[in-house]
Amino acid sequence: MFMAKKLHKAIVNQQYKGFVVEQKSKSIVTEAYKVLRTNIQYSSFDNEIKTIVVTSAQAAEGKSTVSGNLALSFSQTDKKVIIVDCDLRKPSIHKKFKISNLLGLSEVLIGQSILEKSVYKYNDKLDILPSGKIPPNPSEMLSSVAMTTLIESLRDKYDIVILDSAPLQVVTDAQILSTKVDGTILVIRAQRTSKESVMEAKNLLNKVGANIIGSVLHSVETVKGKYYYYGVNEDYK
Repeated sequence: MFMAKKLHKAIVNQQYKGFVVEQKSKSIVTEAYKVLRTNIQYSSFDNEIKTIVVTSAQAAEGKSTVSGNLALSFSQTDKKVIIVDCDLRKPSIHKKFKISNLLGLSEVLIGQSILEKSVYKYNDKLDILPSGKIPPNPSEMLSSVAMTTLIESLRDKYDIVILDSAPLQVVTDAQILSTKVDGTILVIRAQRTSKESVMEAKNLLNKVGANIIGSVLHSVETVKGKYYYYGVNEDYK
């Protein structure tokens, strides 16, 4: 079973509207995301981690919530950040940030729109590129030269690029994207993600040579009450 080296206490209130990092700056959850942010920054001494795929084994395991909170956390350190909704099958980033999805990644990749017109400026340090319209061929679009070129362009423009991807065991999208970025994070939901699912997800990433920089374990309820933990596992290298 994959267990985190360090588990960081975090209280999660299910009544939160939006992202906890933004709304509860002094909370233990926010502090846990800061630790996650720091661990990512120091996860490699030789190669700087700037482009990151966030994925999960299956659906509804919290990857988009982690992506959003992590992006906000990085933006609070005066870094220029963009989060890209690469889940072209069931996008949710635009819903979580409450922005339009009329233009986005799909339109940029097929040349119907340019990046500057498709990016939503959330604040001074955080930009968002929503998914755009759902295409008939998501995997082909994500594996295209246009996608590789876009990631390279974003890497030059931003300090941190976070790609929110579809679950690993549903489609190949996350595997494809993991070969184009500096590192991949696997989100694991306690009492939902099975050991077998985590192992299979890890194997799928290993098959394509992905650099798994860690995992995030969340929604762990303790015996003392409704408290949750976030953790980072760095045992994948």
